[in-house]
Amino acid sequence: MWLLFAFLGPVSWAISTHIDKYLVDRYFRDADTAVLMLFTALMGVVTLPFIWAFVPGVFAASWSSILVMMASGVMYIAAMLFYLRAIQGEEASVVAPLFQLVTIFSFLLAWAMLGETLTLKAGAGAILIIGGILFVSLDENLKFTGLKPRVVFGMVICTAILALANVLFKFYAVKDDFWVTTFWTFVGEALFGIGLLCLARYRNQAIALVRDHKRALLGVSGANELVNLGGGLSVRYASLLAPVALVSAIASTTTLFVFAVGSALTVFAPRYAREDISRASLIRKGAAAVVVTFGVFLTGVQ
Repeated sequence: MWLLFAFLGPVSWAISTHIDKYLVDRYFRDADTAVLMLFTALMGVVTLPFIWAFVPGVFAASWSSILVMMASGVMYIAAMLFYLRAIQGEEASVVAPLFQLVTIFSFLLAWAMLGETLTLKAGAGAILIIGGILFVSLDENLKFTGLKPRVVFGMVICTAILALANVLFKFYAVKDDFWVTTFWTFVGEALFGIGLLCLARYRNQAIALVRDHKRALLGVSGANELVNLGGGLSVRYASLLAPVALVSAIASTTTLFVFAVGSALTVFAPRYAREDISRASLIRKGAAAVVVTFGVFLTGVQ
């Protein structure tokens, strides 16, 4: 079952990536993308009363555990800030492949902090997945395009922080409880949002954006956060059932789904995406999909 939950993440995130790109281009081209994270923090706040009502013992964890779990939430929002700033000036399909670095960082951190190791078969599957994803990101000359040093550096920081947040989440979710850990992680995200609101620069931008684009911005952003939340919870739950590095490898297929969604939008709604759907590009992506599928098969066969 962990494969099912692990795949719900990349499908959701692929949709969310294109919504993020739309929001950034439409409303945040001249604004700080940190303001967009206020909506992510707000969505976490909305879920807190429901978790509190239906999950007993959310306050039974030790204070040291609570502080680390909240820190995990803060790190997640911080990582997403680097990601949003990366796509503010680049296409989603250019930035998405850099998320493969999460798998590498997750493997190293899970080995060091959780003592997780991979079988030879699972490791080979993870390598095939990452290789297939990187291959689909090449242009017709088999070169990476659009990778600026600023974007690469930002995504290295993003993926390192995100991997650490995921490993910390698994450590405490196994130790305490999945929903208890989720609760305090969302509290950490909310605290990050409150911190942003305390800064006049971000508060004023948020007020101005909501005032000028209230219905569109809140509607699209709210739907996006629900999609993102569902994907995030699915992957976090999958990480309890399988090694973090394997779940990260499956989650790295987000890039394939980003291309798939982008291609569909290019055909049916070109105003929202411009993906290369030439014959050579489709052959390259098809070959990569075969490699990734075989890699997924290897990681799932125990």
